[in-house]
Amino acid sequence: MKKFILFIVVLCVWSCKKNQDYPLLNELTSDFYSEEMKPFYHGVASGDPSQEAVIIWTRVTPEHKLPEIKVKWELSADSLFYNVIKSGSLKTSPERDYTVKVDVQGLEPNQFYYYRFEALDSQSIIGRTKTTPENSEDLHFAVASCSSVQWGYFNSYGRIAEEPVLDAVIHLGDYIYEHGKDGYGDTTIGRIHLPEHEILSLEDYRTRYAQYRLDSDLRNAHKNHPFISVWDDHEITNNAYADGAQNHQEDEGDYMTRREIARQVYYEWMPIREQKDLYRTISFGGQADLIMLDGRLAGRSKQADSLDDPIRTDEAHTMLGKDQFNWFNDQLRSSKARWKLIGNQVIFSYQDWGYSGFRLNMDSWDGYPREQESIADFIRKDSIKNVVFLTGDTHSAWAFEATNDPFESYDRDTGQGAIGVEFGVTSINSANSNERNPTDSVKVHESKIVNSKINPHLKYVNMRDHGYLKLTLNDSLGIAEFKIIGTTRQRDPEITVDKVVKVKSGSTKLIID
Repeated sequence: MKKFILFIVVLCVWSCKKNQDYPLLNELTSDFYSEEMKPFYHGVASGDPSQEAVIIWTRVTPEHKLPEIKVKWELSADSLFYNVIKSGSLKTSPERDYTVKVDVQGLEPNQFYYYRFEALDSQSIIGRTKTTPENSEDLHFAVASCSSVQWGYFNSYGRIAEEPVLDAVIHLGDYIYEHGKDGYGDTTIGRIHLPEHEILSLEDYRTRYAQYRLDSDLRNAHKNHPFISVWDDHEITNNAYADGAQNHQEDEGDYMTRREIARQVYYEWMPIREQKDLYRTISFGGQADLIMLDGRLAGRSKQADSLDDPIRTDEAHTMLGKDQFNWFNDQLRSSKARWKLIGNQVIFSYQDWGYSGFRLNMDSWDGYPREQESIADFIRKDSIKNVVFLTGDTHSAWAFEATNDPFESYDRDTGQGAIGVEFGVTSINSANSNERNPTDSVKVHESKIVNSKINPHLKYVNMRDHGYLKLTLNDSLGIAEFKIIGTTRQRDPEITVDKVVKVKSGSTKLIID
């Protein structure tokens, strides 16, 4: 026995000495590490569930710059891991920023599972995930968008983490922001981007994701629920399109290099299947198909400069690109599910913002009217029912009876002529209208544009509050609960429901509670 103990001691000393032969791993985020989570400071995450599989993720942060780390993983039917049904091991390295991703196969539909990782003689926290159903089960989603460390605390993520039962968190983009300390944001409460400059390099993007994933509220949301995510522009840079961006200047290097760095790091840090194209469909049995679009990098043309810019109505001016456009139509046509959910970065419906100097947004679908009309006409012609657009980007909450033309064939009293409904989710914490204007003035403006002559199809708007959308789908109803938090200025558990909006299966008429 003494010889065995001596052997273990010698082995540990040898291992420690061997690791110390490598230089220390110094990271900008290390001051924010919680020692009790070592070396899994960034927690765990899961995503892209199917009936038989799910992605599980973690990051191992060694003390030294190790060339390789062996990581074990387990997935169990119970939280105590009495019934481990899948396990394995793999290696990670600096080439993947020490991130780990496993596509766990051979699972049962509509089941909760628990998972954990082990590396460097330590164990991660335990995550919970869920596979998708094969039948017409009731479904529950949280829908989220737009979170910036520099705009305050992630209380919205904290409340998502506390949702008792979710089939998934649908994240519609702007998961991070690219700006530096002196860019977009309010740093007066001390939440400052790392690095402090605008991110451009591989190390920059990795550091920014690492910072966000150290936030306890976001970490807990990932721990408790699977995510289904897509990028918008700020994962790359503001108002990005396929071969350029508004917030990319000549002195910042080659845009395509920056774009590919952003893509690489997104795949490293997000619990998502790595494939050529980000757009994909995830089936939730007979109840819903979730069609996730990539309205940024797959084929988007540069935005028009104004409403009168002739490029806006050019046949070649596209949001999706030809391949994705055809794929999208095929997904809608072939779907046998009751509800067709469309994960969509920017507002699809016609939207007049009602400002004298800003009416239609050229970065939204209104800036791409030919393709917008083609999609709307396709849905009408094929009589596709129960289309629900889920949209982020605007930092405001919206409920539209979805249409590209609310003035001709649409009836505001019956909802006839709409192609479906659209729920726009407000931001997790990124600034909206009353960060710039008095709240009373914002309320006056909301009254001006909702149920109005300029937006007869817009039935609800909130341009003041932050939060997320809780979406419930069953055989007869789609129920959207617009949940809002009390503050972003400090950690706070307050959460309320601002509005409940319903739509009956087979209808395009919104019911406002």
